[in-house]
Amino acid sequence: MAAKRLLLCWVVLLLSPTLCLSQLDFTFPRGFSSAGPNLTLNGAAVVSDIGILTLTNDSLRVLGHAFYSSPVTLRNAGKAISFSTSFAFAIVPQYPKLGGHGLAFTISRTKDLPGALPSQYLGLMNASDIGNSSNRVFAVEFDTVQDFEFGDIDDNHVGVDINSLVSNASVPAVYYAQNSSKVGIYMKSGTVILAWVDYDSGHNRLEVRLSPYSAKPVLPILSLNVDLSSIFEDSMYVGFSASTGLLESAHYLLGWSFSTVGEARSLSLSSLPSLPGPKKSNTPLIVGVSSLAVLLLIAVTVAAIYIVYKIKNADIIEEWELNVGPHRFPYRELKKATKGFRDKELLGFGGFGRVYKGILQNTNTEVAVKRISHESKQGLREFVSEIASIGRLRHRNLVQLLGWCRHRSDLLLVYDFMPNGSLDKYIFDEPKAILSWEQRFRIMKGVASGLLYLHEEWEQAVIHRDIKAGNVLLDGELNGRLGDFGLAKLYEHGSNPSTTRVVGTLGYLAPELTRTGKPTTSSDVFAFGALLLEVVCGRRPIEPKAMPEELILVDWVWEKWAKGAIFDVVDSRLGGEYNETEVVIAVKLGLLCSNNSPELRPTMRQAVRYLDGEVPLPTMVMSPDSHDKRKSATKNTANFEDFVNSYSTSYLDKVSAWSSTVGDCENDLEAASHSPKSPFSGGDAC
Repeated sequence: MAAKRLLLCWVVLLLSPTLCLSQLDFTFPRGFSSAGPNLTLNGAAVVSDIGILTLTNDSLRVLGHAFYSSPVTLRNAGKAISFSTSFAFAIVPQYPKLGGHGLAFTISRTKDLPGALPSQYLGLMNASDIGNSSNRVFAVEFDTVQDFEFGDIDDNHVGVDINSLVSNASVPAVYYAQNSSKVGIYMKSGTVILAWVDYDSGHNRLEVRLSPYSAKPVLPILSLNVDLSSIFEDSMYVGFSASTGLLESAHYLLGWSFSTVGEARSLSLSSLPSLPGPKKSNTPLIVGVSSLAVLLLIAVTVAAIYIVYKIKNADIIEEWELNVGPHRFPYRELKKATKGFRDKELLGFGGFGRVYKGILQNTNTEVAVKRISHESKQGLREFVSEIASIGRLRHRNLVQLLGWCRHRSDLLLVYDFMPNGSLDKYIFDEPKAILSWEQRFRIMKGVASGLLYLHEEWEQAVIHRDIKAGNVLLDGELNGRLGDFGLAKLYEHGSNPSTTRVVGTLGYLAPELTRTGKPTTSSDVFAFGALLLEVVCGRRPIEPKAMPEELILVDWVWEKWAKGAIFDVVDSRLGGEYNETEVVIAVKLGLLCSNNSPELRPTMRQAVRYLDGEVPLPTMVMSPDSHDKRKSATKNTANFEDFVNSYSTSYLDKVSAWSSTVGDCENDLEAASHSPKSPFSGGDAC
């Protein structure tokens, strides 16, 4: 075989000296013990004593890179050249059904991939790099987590990524047996899998194959017609990248061959190093025999004190907790992060408990820890539901759940920390800073995008049920992220949720809720309409201290719209600095979403398209009867209860309880308090 390759190189040398000098052919058939300086490692990547290349260890949110040290010439006279590679890999997650994230065969202009992030970015790039043509990154990913952000097809797939983590093509992980039938491969099983990636520059064709056996399958599982000439530079580096996220996972490479002079040399599974076995228990075995009674007494006393201390501080894990997906934090770690949950670290509080700022010691990461109170109505069932559901939600405009903890009667959730707090602190009363119109409009679009994902783009439909300014968080760049899923309702797409419990915040509740008790995506749209109007106007949906004609925000805005004085409703603190077209879009959409009839409200997909300017808004539709009732009600604050009844919201029993805060609500209605609180703290219970 070596003689044939040498003969081929001499023939090519006679025809094209430049091309022959660029040829490269190497193999690591029995592991990487002999790789030495030929392999460049960074991040968590290491080579073990027996030659296994470990890209990631059992740590959270780490990445690892391993590249052939010398650059490879992959383009000649502006045209990409053919290459072939084969490698053996294994993915061993901490939890076999959850995965870690994955690994990728990578061709890059650099060996260290500066700015790359772990988790869903696979150590290849970061959020700002996605789709950037200047990346010059080609990868074949072997992904074990379904990231909706990138349109992944499932949590066990192979994809081709060019300058982006949105795959140009992807297929489920399978292989072709000898009878040409497809057989599934579960990449998270911890078994060794062989992969082949071949590119034919003459036909501009890329093929990927998988198999649990040494023989290379005849048929590829993925074929893509693509010219890599514009992606490759003359010299680039070939290697691998992997990462973990909220869950631990080890990504191993056991052998690798690469060639630009023909088909890469085959690897034999029997020649590869063996994977390490499962970790042995580190539980200490205490054996002690004392010959002296005094020493025995001391030993027993010390042991008793130690056991009592451990039992007191132990995290007792019940059976149901084993089926909850997101990372489980040790209680001691969260206690240390929040400095013993001291009041100085308190971000806010609400009906479901308190929220503290914390700093995780291991990673120096800022987090928000929601500690659910003992008296909370939410209880264990809702707590489990929140973990199981929002732990799998992934969207740039939703607050990410990082993990959870249960310690005796304490229930805790750990979220990404939002340094700028909640939106209501910037638009009501005396805000700590005035948001510009550009910032407000971007926040509105971000919340709309997050709601569209909840309603239509996730595996189940999610009704938030508590959309309001206090539950919209602002990250370091003042982007809006929807948080607090304590009242969220999940159901299968196409089915109807059934509940008779009316929850939410007064002023954001759709009129039909008190009649039917059934939340829908349309009731979320109604609350979103109220949010749009309050962001534009800098006012709450219901303002008891306002003039009678301005008591109900939507009616006041509607009257201004009808009079052609729509710009009179814009928050005066903007000083007239705003985009008039965007104001009209936001106000008109807010009124459309606030329609009393659910069937006349737009869907969130339509709302996103309106805000993005993809389609014009329809002609304004409002129910004249309901509007007349609202208008008459606002003429006198004494008739406020009549307005509430006409608005189909019979949940107010005491109008006189209105002042600067909302009083107690009956029928299990959870209304909002105007006292300061963190938006992490759950729905504001009355």
